[in-house]
Amino acid sequence: MTASPPTGLTFRPEAAAESAAVDHLVTEAFGKAEVGRLVASLRASAAWVDGLSFVAELDGTAVGHVLFTRSLLDAPRRLVEVLVLSPLAVLPAHQGRGIGSELVRHGLEQVHGRPEPVVFLEGSPSYYPRFGFEPGGPLGFRRPSLRVPEAAFQVIRQPSYEPWMTGTLVYAEEFWRHDCVGLRGESLQKLTGLDP
Repeated sequence: MTASPPTGLTFRPEAAAESAAVDHLVTEAFGKAEVGRLVASLRASAAWVDGLSFVAELDGTAVGHVLFTRSLLDAPRRLVEVLVLSPLAVLPAHQGRGIGSELVRHGLEQVHGRPEPVVFLEGSPSYYPRFGFEPGGPLGFRRPSLRVPEAAFQVIRQPSYEPWMTGTLVYAEEFWRHDCVGLRGESLQKLTGLDP
C-alpha cells in the first residue's frame, strides 16, 4: 500500500536553470552517477520533449523527478514515435511517502492525449500496474534487450494507439551509451521473480 503523499506536495515542469540540481537529485535517488548523466544526455538529445520533465516539490525543495522522452517503436508498417517513462526518482529521505506515485500520476495526466500512442517503461511489476501499465509482451510489444526482464517491460496504450502498432521498442541512443537498458549480473537476482 502506498503512503498518502505529504501535504504541500506540488508538481511543475523542470526549469532550465535547475538541470544540474535535477541531475544531482536523480543521482542521489539511484545511488549511481550514471543515471544522472543519462538525464543530462537525454536533455541535450533529440529524445528530449520540452515540458515532459516534471519535478515534485515539497516546502520549496525538489524531492522527486520523472522524465518522459521520445523513443521509437519498430512496427510492421513504419517507425512510430513513442514515449519512455524513465527515470522516476525520489530522494532517499522522501521515499515511501507516496511522492513517486503522485509523480507518475501527474506525468501520465500530462502525456494523456499526446500524439505518441504508447508509453513504455522498465519497472517493478508490482508497482506500475496501479497506474494502468500492463505487461508489453502479451500485447505484441518486444523488449529492446534480453536484459530487460519480461515482467518489467510494461506499457500504457494512449488514445492515439491503433492495433497495428506493435513491434520492438528502440530506445534512444543515450540509454545504450549510459548502459541504462535492462539489468546486469546480480541486479537481476535482487528483483524477486524477474528472470531475463
